[in-house]
Amino acid sequence: MISPHPKKLVSYFQGILISGLIGICCGVASATFLLLLEKVTFFREQQNWMLWFLPLGGAGVGLLYHTLGKTVERGSHLIIDEFHDPKKIVPLRMTPLVLLGTLLTHLVGGSAGREGTAIQMGGSIADQFPGIFKLNRDQRRVMLMAGMSGGFGSVFGVPFAGAIFGLEVLFIGRLQWWAVLECLSASLIADLVTRSLGVHHTDYARPILPDFNLINIASAVVAGVLFGLTARFFSVLSHKIGDFFRVKIASPVLRPVVGGALIAVLFWVIQTDRYAGLGIPVLVDSFKTTLPLYDWLAKLSFTALTLGSGFKGGEVTPLLFIGATLGNALHTVLSLPFSSLAVMGFAAVFAGAANTPLACTVMAAELFGPELTFFVGIACYVSFLCSGHNGIYHTQRFRVTKTSYFNSQAPH
Repeated sequence: MISPHPKKLVSYFQGILISGLIGICCGVASATFLLLLEKVTFFREQQNWMLWFLPLGGAGVGLLYHTLGKTVERGSHLIIDEFHDPKKIVPLRMTPLVLLGTLLTHLVGGSAGREGTAIQMGGSIADQFPGIFKLNRDQRRVMLMAGMSGGFGSVFGVPFAGAIFGLEVLFIGRLQWWAVLECLSASLIADLVTRSLGVHHTDYARPILPDFNLINIASAVVAGVLFGLTARFFSVLSHKIGDFFRVKIASPVLRPVVGGALIAVLFWVIQTDRYAGLGIPVLVDSFKTTLPLYDWLAKLSFTALTLGSGFKGGEVTPLLFIGATLGNALHTVLSLPFSSLAVMGFAAVFAGAANTPLACTVMAAELFGPELTFFVGIACYVSFLCSGHNGIYHTQRFRVTKTSYFNSQAPH
């Protein structure tokens, strides 16, 4: 047996230690963000008239990025691109800009999430460390993965899913296992730091476990197909709305103003703020009781318009909302309990949109317990296969096309 070269061993442990430092920074950033987001959301929920300030909030977000953030406005796509084709350090100002932009979006009731913010903060923070420690190109790529893992794991309180997310999101069809310890180190430490700073993540009700039989397995497959098609619809609609705004409105400052005005009018028409912000109360209810059949489509539409018009935030929490409420609605036609379908949709719509079925399966197990993992896994992988190749992260690279899963041999 050949022992590892001492220099390589030192470099390996150095990477794990640096990832731990990144985790500390990500944990502090996520805690700061989540605590501020909680206060902003509480204020907006108590003051419904804030929805009429959506155009003004859009102007603020547009001006913020037009004046200070032109080099970082591509957000998570920039970080993924830097992993694949390293060119220059991701500016650290991405962290305060995306934090402020997301808080402003939620202050006025824009339908957005928080994962994009956490990933951007984690990636931009992590990319400062290669210069400090004189890391090479490959080591820098590992640190970017660790930053994404730390941001994702800490913002949702799912450290193992966070680690896998960083390994899975960059390439479709291939996990980067060679960086598993660095991603795990960053995600675990970031989660511990976030919790130690007083952040309390959402508690979800445990689902009713379905019987293990062929009818229920077939229902999980059918649900997975519908979740995947929904993920595909969301991704395509978001991109189409974004393209429409860019073509029709030349000014990047004016786009979210117009989008904000449209959203405000829509909220006035439906006379509810049910689909504003994160939508956590409705998301929590989807595991406890049956909900209106149209909740998922309304949230999908508001989120696609919010993000497509230029507001800041993530897609994941809205996708969790969309998936959980769609699953809740599917109990009327499928044999599974509504709470089980809600958990499956919670994970599977996100899995299809982000092309991360393993991370989403693990995320559901961390949040709801491992008992439903078999059914969630089926839904996530079927959703992944049915969601097409246009996900929310269009800078992902393909190692294996999804159609090759149905062929006798995968491409080399």
